[in-house]
Order: sequence, then C-alpha cells, then structure tokens
Amino acid sequence: MTSADHFGAILSIDLDAIAANYRLLRDRLDGRACAAVVKADGYGLGAARVAPALAAAGCHVFFVAQIEEGIALRGLLEEAEIHVLNGLMAGSEPVFAEHRLVPVLGNLGEIEAWKAYGATNSSARPADLHVDTGMLRLGLPPDELAVLHAEPKRLANVNVSYLISHLACADEPDHAKNREQLEAFKAALSGLPPRAVSFANSSGIFLGSEYHYDLARPGVALYGVAPVPGEPNPMAQVVRLQGKIQQVRAVDSPQTVGYGATHRVTRR
Repeated sequence: MTSADHFGAILSIDLDAIAANYRLLRDRLDGRACAAVVKADGYGLGAARVAPALAAAGCHVFFVAQIEEGIALRGLLEEAEIHVLNGLMAGSEPVFAEHRLVPVLGNLGEIEAWKAYGATNSSARPADLHVDTGMLRLGLPPDELAVLHAEPKRLANVNVSYLISHLACADEPDHAKNREQLEAFKAALSGLPPRAVSFANSSGIFLGSEYHYDLARPGVALYGVAPVPGEPNPMAQVVRLQGKIQQVRAVDSPQTVGYGATHRVTRR
C-alpha cells in the first residue's frame, strides 16, 4: 500500500461503530430478532468487511438486493441466513439452492416458479413472501394478494420463512402513510398462512413495538445515518472523511475563483 502521506484525503470506516449501531437497534426491539441489510456493497462501505463485523456482533440474518451479492456473502458467512430482496429471476432457482439463498418472492409468477422448482427437486427450499402495502416498488400488488387470499393452495408446499413488507415514510413518524401501511399489512396477514413477519426498516424500529413484529431489517441506520431526521441521532458515527489543505490564499473583491469565474469574491 502507498503511504497515507501521499493521499489528499482519507476515508475511515469504523467497524466497531457499525457493530455498536447494530446492538443499539437490536436492543430497541425488546427481544425480537434483528437482521442487517448489507445491499449495495454494504451501502458503499464494503460488505466484505461490514458483514463479518455484524456477524461478530451477533447478527445471523442478512438481506441483500441482488443474487450476486448473496453469492459473495455466502463465501464470507457460511452459517448465515441470506435473503435476496430483488426476487427470483427466471432460471436462477438452482443458484439460490446451491448457495442456500432465500429469494423474496414478490409476484404470483415467482411463487409458481419456486414451487415448481421445489417439486422437481424434491426440496421445499425456504422463501420469503413480499406484500406491497403502499411502497409501490416490489411485492405482491393488491390484485395478486387477493388471488392468494382466495386460493391459499397456491402456497401449498412453499416453505415461507417470512411474510414481509416495506415502509415508505417511516422516517416521518407522524406521516399518515405509516398507519395506512400497518393496517394494510395486518389485513394482508389475516388472509395468509401464519408465518414469522418482518416489517420495520431502520426508521420503522423507532415507530414503536406495533411495527416490530418478529424481525426488523435495518439498513442505513447501521451505517450512522439518523433514523429520525430532525431528532438527535442515536447512531454512532461510522464514516469520517479527512482532507488535506494544500494551500491557503488571501483574496478580495473583485477577484473570481475557479473555471468560468464561478465564484465572485465580495470581501477579503
């Protein structure tokens, strides 16, 4: 490695702070389980370093977005539960099985494909079922959820680990959308086979126990971002950027700074 003296800036990532943030979030759940979302390469901080630090802090359930992220994570954490949020891409069933990854199924087609694969291979591999309650991003839409409610046999022989949904406005505690989604999720759950439930994201943990269910899925708060904007941030600082000052100049009006004379100096 080149000496740090040669660099103009140093970005430091505090793995102990990430572990401390995980424990803080877990402790707010009153005994319920706490996963960790390490998608997008651990939110850009390096999943290969972040995930083992979280595992050492007691986390054994991880969520990623892409199947390739799950494969890489399996190489680091042999015993962890690894769930893939972006669902079941066509033809990917054998890869999920080989690497013991859990797909998050978000439409009827994915449910049928996973069910068919399990029947063909005499193996009911686990999967999660994602219900869209108002995020309008991924998950079973209302019409497909209604089909499942009316035809519960579609889930026969599907080994569902978690019924999940995702909050859209949890970082605004007073937003009406939070209660709307909670009630929509309760209604969805009432028509599905009883399973463990996962609902709260980082900010959702701070909405109270009604949102916690069986498993929380914090992401951004693990990395130091305030879960409730405008309130004191309880999370430890994870990222620190230090830049070196190369030169100090004395300037005064009417001088300008930068290409295109971008900034005009108004005082010394």
